[in-house]
Amino acid sequence: MKKREAVNKIMSTDLITINLSNTLVDAEKLFKENSIRHIPVVSGDNLIGILSLTDLMRISFVDAYSEDNGGAAVDTAVYNMLTVEQVMVKNLVKVEVGTTIKEVAEILSENEFHALPVMDGDKIAGIVTTTDLLRYLLEQY
Repeated sequence: MKKREAVNKIMSTDLITINLSNTLVDAEKLFKENSIRHIPVVSGDNLIGILSLTDLMRISFVDAYSEDNGGAAVDTAVYNMLTVEQVMVKNLVKVEVGTTIKEVAEILSENEFHALPVMDGDKIAGIVTTTDLLRYLLEQY
């Protein structure tokens, strides 16, 4: 196993982002259409938060992936009462593109996070998730 390999080797770089003008309904649609669980929230080029599928599920009365049409109406009503800014995580732990995969694993496990934004200076370069980390570990065996 490579001990000093950088996170930029395993992070996702094809990011789907939202901004504060988007709604939670927009976010839910992006989660479903792209089979993702974390969306960086940006203002211009600045990362200001992360919204996770779990965040949406916490405020929803029903499972966000429910096929029941009645559940969708309840979700929409709840989502329309809140904004992306009210639900997103604002105090982010971030890593730099040169951070090692081992350091990322330590941060994720110690803080029980499931995703970390990866920065290149002041700009978001990607996102690394527990799934990315597990795929990397599986490739080592």
